[in-house]
Amino acid sequence: MSETRPARGGVGRGRMRRPGRPGRAPEGVRDRAGAASAHPEALPGPRMRENRKDSWINLRGGSVSGFVEKPEPVEVPGLVHLHTGKVRDLYENTDGDLIMVASDRTSAYDWVLPTEIPDKGRVLTQLSLWWFDQLADLAPNHVLSTDVPAGAPADWEGRTLVCKSLEMVPVECVARGYLTGSGLKEYEQSRTVCGLALPEGLEDGSELPGPIFTPATKAEVGEHDENVSYEEAARQVGAETAAQLRQATLAVYGRARDIARERGIVLADTKFEFGYEVAADGTRTLTLADEVLTPDSSRFWPADQWQPGRAQPSFDKQFVRDWLTSSASGWDRTSEQPPPPLPAEIVAQTRAKYVEAYERLTGLKWS
Repeated sequence: MSETRPARGGVGRGRMRRPGRPGRAPEGVRDRAGAASAHPEALPGPRMRENRKDSWINLRGGSVSGFVEKPEPVEVPGLVHLHTGKVRDLYENTDGDLIMVASDRTSAYDWVLPTEIPDKGRVLTQLSLWWFDQLADLAPNHVLSTDVPAGAPADWEGRTLVCKSLEMVPVECVARGYLTGSGLKEYEQSRTVCGLALPEGLEDGSELPGPIFTPATKAEVGEHDENVSYEEAARQVGAETAAQLRQATLAVYGRARDIARERGIVLADTKFEFGYEVAADGTRTLTLADEVLTPDSSRFWPADQWQPGRAQPSFDKQFVRDWLTSSASGWDRTSEQPPPPLPAEIVAQTRAKYVEAYERLTGLKWS
């Protein structure tokens, strides 16, 4: 698939006017949601980062740790390699646009595994594009086209996005509609999640009284993001930006939750990132970028199997995690030894889950 897709949600194809200062950027440009919101004044206080060449190299040194077998970047005429992430490879073209290529790599327990999951990168890319269309009236996004750059490998087809450069907000925005994961751990200790009080009697998988916004600070690759309170996020990025992030996160989550529910899927939680597109006149528009609402960034559960009080079956790489922690793998995750290659049956089962998520959500047959 290589048709040109103009940016959705009313944002034109004009490139942002880059600020003169260096910024910081996330691993793999993992930008995950936003809602249309213009902020005409520059923010003097909040800390921002840019998903552009200098910030990526300064932050990551062009690669990440945790690879069992570190991949070599592909050399493509006219492209500069910026970063190798857990899943995505980032390049910049001569126009200053970002080229994001989703690989078939998978990670678990802070390791990028030596075994790839066939079609995973294409599923993530195509599912993100489908969600961008569903969210077009809520959130402009960073996609300029899906054209594969001239001279790039044929394997980039279907897994490549040409994207705008954005000024990124250094807060990962998590929307939770159900209690699980790190939220469950905090709740069991304090009856709160990111400082938000929750009622008694909730358990693993319980639906919350209403969706909540639970921000996190960005961590270095190989480390975990740290949940923070809304007040701390506002301190870091400014009150107005924090309010925009909360509104946008919950709006996009609410739309996606309802769409998934119609298809027999529970969207338990998901994580987004936002960036500002800066126009020539200084107008700043909050923009949705990178992957959004995929099995890598979200917890999707089959609704007919949802049962609070236990771990839920999910549409993700749980097969991988379960096998790695089983005696069959022979791997001790508490050691410093890298995990072993995945057996063929685990690879096949994991691929099938990603494809099933795509087909059930979109109603389209994967091919």
